[in-house]
Amino acid sequence: MSKVQTINCKATSNLDVSIPDTKERNIVLYFYPKDATSGCTLEGQDFRDNHQAFVDANCVIYGVSKDSIVSHEKFKKNQSFPFELISDEDGTLCEAFGAWQLKSRNGEEKMGIVRSTFVISPEGDILKSWDKVAVGGHVEEVLAVVQSL
Repeated sequence: MSKVQTINCKATSNLDVSIPDTKERNIVLYFYPKDATSGCTLEGQDFRDNHQAFVDANCVIYGVSKDSIVSHEKFKKNQSFPFELISDEDGTLCEAFGAWQLKSRNGEEKMGIVRSTFVISPEGDILKSWDKVAVGGHVEEVLAVVQSL
């Protein structure tokens, strides 16, 4: 189990977010490639639809991509997300969590966000992580872990 050094970020709703959480909650931090794309929208909708169960388990959800706050606000509003989206335009979070990786698509290689999820304790311990996430069934698996804590 590794430990997260404190990272402060800008999020939707004009919030300053601290990771780990200063309100003694577990964090689900999920990294996704781009606002308003099909897989990213489905993943966000799954977190939205299960949001109350995460709250009941003393957990806060943050979605992270390199999109701007303006883009995030539009995406959040269009999808009625009850959780905040963190704008990581400079890549600090993506780098810290290893989500910024070389990706290959149609024979072309370029750097990008690999869909990843982390459960982080209030003390900053990474309790569970998923790399190269497939969207279907993922949120239910994350919820089961959070509920078991």
